[in-house]
Order: sequence, then structure tokens, then C-alpha cells
Amino acid sequence: MAFDPKHNSRTITDGPTRAAARAYYYSIGFTTEDIAKPIVGIANTWIGTMPCNFNLRLLAEKVAVGVRNAGGTPMEFNTIAISDGITMGTEGMKTSLISREIIADSIELCTRGYMFDALVCLVGCDKTIPAASMALARLNIPGIIVYGGTILAGTFKGRDVNIQDVFEAVGANAAGGMSDEELDLLEHAACPGPGACGGQFTANTMSLAMEFLGLSPVGLNGIPAVDERKNDAGVRAGEIVMDVLRRNQRPLDVLTREAFENAIAGVAATGGSTNAVLHLLALAREANVPLTIDDFDTVSTRTPMIADLRPGGRYLAADLDKAGGMELVAKRLVAAGKIDGSQRTPSGKTLAEETASAHETAGQDVVVTVEEPLKKTGGLVILKGNLSPEGCVTKVAGHERPEHRGPARVFDHEEEAMDAVTANLIKPGDVVVIRYEGPKGGPGMREMLGVTSAIVGAGMGETVALLTDGRFSGASRGLMVGHVAPEAFVGGPIAAIREGDMISIDIPNRRLDVELSDDEIASRLRDWSPPAPRYTTGVMAKYAALVSSASEGAITRPSA
Repeated sequence: MAFDPKHNSRTITDGPTRAAARAYYYSIGFTTEDIAKPIVGIANTWIGTMPCNFNLRLLAEKVAVGVRNAGGTPMEFNTIAISDGITMGTEGMKTSLISREIIADSIELCTRGYMFDALVCLVGCDKTIPAASMALARLNIPGIIVYGGTILAGTFKGRDVNIQDVFEAVGANAAGGMSDEELDLLEHAACPGPGACGGQFTANTMSLAMEFLGLSPVGLNGIPAVDERKNDAGVRAGEIVMDVLRRNQRPLDVLTREAFENAIAGVAATGGSTNAVLHLLALAREANVPLTIDDFDTVSTRTPMIADLRPGGRYLAADLDKAGGMELVAKRLVAAGKIDGSQRTPSGKTLAEETASAHETAGQDVVVTVEEPLKKTGGLVILKGNLSPEGCVTKVAGHERPEHRGPARVFDHEEEAMDAVTANLIKPGDVVVIRYEGPKGGPGMREMLGVTSAIVGAGMGETVALLTDGRFSGASRGLMVGHVAPEAFVGGPIAAIREGDMISIDIPNRRLDVELSDDEIASRLRDWSPPAPRYTTGVMAKYAALVSSASEGAITRPSA
């Protein structure tokens, strides 16, 4: 029996009992012919508060054209988005990771309510991408994810700059290395228009991961936000989702264990964000795919780093697009046997087939060969030890020191640490410990880009380490260890650290330890009690009550 493309929406639109529903649709401009067609939801994360998602209104119009061209009826709806960059370093940053769950929930709710036959999710800033993928996994209806695109570089004193430079300039300004006037000029120049943060930070990392996973059409996400090609990409996306619908290709058909390993390899090969660990774990839980935090280290270890992208490298995501895009990265990894090219993409073709014709721009040096990589192993490293028995995450670009041993400088809030850095109270050799910023303790697991950038900007990026049960931005660089689990709020060993305790970070041996005996740690924790929750009502309290460990993706489930 042939698959019915109106497999869901007939329940809403067909038969005498649905006359009232049809009357509502007629009142807003839909015709009898429109509602007789498959109905495609366009989940739009447009918001007028930041550049990352600012172009999605226009992109949604193009997607709708593609859906109509291919015989469907588009219906657009909106959800929210939180800018990590704007909220960074404030109480507002706690809402960012929480928004991932709310975005996923709202896409799921709207789609179940209106019984769309297929779904196109338009995404931009960091949490909208994994949220959309989580919703698709829950719904398991034909659907794709389309990324609004990266921002272009700004220009300051004759060189390319981006938001990472602004965050690091704050540290340089505090240390006396940049004047207030120069900082003002830089902040006006760094972001020249719409698009998500320009390096291989979290948004561009997750965008690439979606293509490697098979949830985004190959070649569309990497086009910058303001590039004219993005309009054509939107139309094409609308046409593609109708093809996906007619073939009845479901998200859980493509979200295999091998596809997740491909995505991890894509992140590792491009020096992507540590947030990919959190988000891919969360998606794997939604898709019921067995994946653990240790798998990221395994895959990263066997994957060479072949893309020279910021924050650890020289180039921005727009430069990767010019060089040959994710297609070139994937083609090289497939040819070297580093990823499984047989995994499916939205076109119905395999990843190997889709990327076989990747075009490499002559003379480009953004993407190097597997045979002569920038680094023999990928950037994601998982550490364990007496400070993080469930694991924690760090990223190495290849030039960081492999070991660090130093005294703990302990802070129970991010703001306290930032004040210490900008007041020049942190010294070379220190290990800055920021705790009670985990999923439950924050709540919301804030990113520490302000602190990490201030450390780098103050000239201590090579001499100071930082560890936290919170997160790092994809733009963070230096020796930074995040996602320490169990978190302090639930009595993880990080709660036992005291000022001056010696901390050891040993990347070659994958260890994070405090130089205390097990008995001493246990004794300190017996005398410990959790702080009072920072929120007792509303969305923040609900999240804290339901969220799982960072080692499980920090997802919310009733059983948690």
C-alpha cells in the first residue's frame, strides 16, 4: 500500500466533522485546494533580539515557496531563541540551555497539535539547532533542519575580526592592553550583519553536525546568512522536504549509531565546540541510540583535525564555505575511512554520494589532507578522575600544554571569578574553579566565555587553567575543562575543593584530579550541604527539578 503524504493532517482537514477547522483555515487565506495537500510545518526560530536568527523571516518565505512548488501547503509557526553572546556573563545566560528544552517542547507541541505531515525547522543560534533535532526525533515525522547561516567577518585595523575578538578584548582592556576607545571601535566593527557567530563555535559546529547526521540537506547550511545563494537554498529546502515526505524517510531512519559517530568525527575534524558533546548526547537519548560521553574521546582520537578554523585556528566558517564546505571535509574523511559514507542524507543519497563531487577551491588552505593533518587527533577530549568520575570535556587545538598542575582558586559563581580576573587577582599557574553552575546548580549550566576570554585577553591563556561544572562557549580557547560531573550542587567531588588545593589536569592520560585522598574527599562531602536553590518557582525551578547530569546530555525527563 502506497504511503499517504497526508498521513497526519487528514485527521485535521478531512470529513464533515472537520468543517469548523476548515472554516478557520479559510478565514486566514487558505483554499480548499491548499488544505487538500500535505501540510508542512515551518518551525521558525526567528527573533528580533540578535543577529543569529535575524534572517529567518526571509528564509521562511523562500522555504514556503519551495514547499508550494513541490505540491505542499506550508504553515509557519514561531518559537523562541536566546542569544548566548548577548546574555553571556549575566544571570540571563542561565536561560540559554534551558531554552533548548523549551524550543524542542514547543516544536513538538505545535506539530502534534496541528498534525503536520512534515516539518522544516529553521535554526540559527546555538540551542535552536539541537532543540530542533530533538523535536524531530520525538515526533519522527519526515523533516529536515535548515540553518540560517554564519555571519561574515568584520574588519578592524585592516584584519578580519569576529565576536571572539571582542570578548578577548575585554580582558585586554582590563589588563591595560587596549584602550576604551579601541574597544569601542572593535565592538562596532565585529558583527557587520545578520548570521550566527563566525568561527567554528557552537552554532556552526552543530550546523555541520546536522549535515553529517543526515538531518540537514548537504551543502545548504554552510552558505553564509547574507549570501544570495541562501535564498535558493531556502527554496530548495522546501522542495527537499516534500521529497523526504513522499519517500516517508523519518528522522529515526537516519539517526543511527554510525550517523552519530559521523557527526562526532565532523566536529572533531573541524575543531568544533565542546557543546557538541552535550547536544549530541541529548539527541541520542531522544532517539534511543546508545551513546556515551566516552564515545566522543574514542571517535575524536581516531579522527584527524583537517580544518583550520577559529577559535583554535585561523579561519571563519565563511572561509570554509569558500574553500569547499563541509562537503570537502566529509569527502576526505570518507575517502580515508574515517567516517561511514553509507549513511543516508535527506536527498535519499548516501553521505558518500552527496559529497563525492565536492569542489575544492584552488589554492585554499582552510581544509588540509588527512595524510598531512593539522593534528593527528581531533579536538574533543574526555577526562575522568577523582574530580569528575562521570567525565568532563576539554578541547585541544594542538598547541595547548598537555598537562597543568596548580593551586585551586575557588569561586561559587561565575561573576566572582570574572571580578577576580579583571582585578588581576589570578596569577600564572592558578586553576580557576567555578562551581554551582551545572545543570541543576545554575540552573542552566552557563557558558564561561566571558571569563575564559578575559583570561586569554589578560595574557594568561598559556599559564592559567579553568575548570567548571558549567559549560564553555565554542569560542573559548586555552586549557579549559567543562561539564565536570557530577556537578557541585548534587554533591559531586568538585564541591569538596578548597582554596589552594592542588589540581592536576593530565590530557595524555585523560585525568582530572585533586591531590586529596578518597577519604579526605569523602570527609569533606560528609560535612557539605547543598546551597538553597536559586529559583523555587517558574521555568528555572521546573528545569532544575527535571534535568539530568551533563554526562547524559542535560536533558529533562520526568524520570529524572
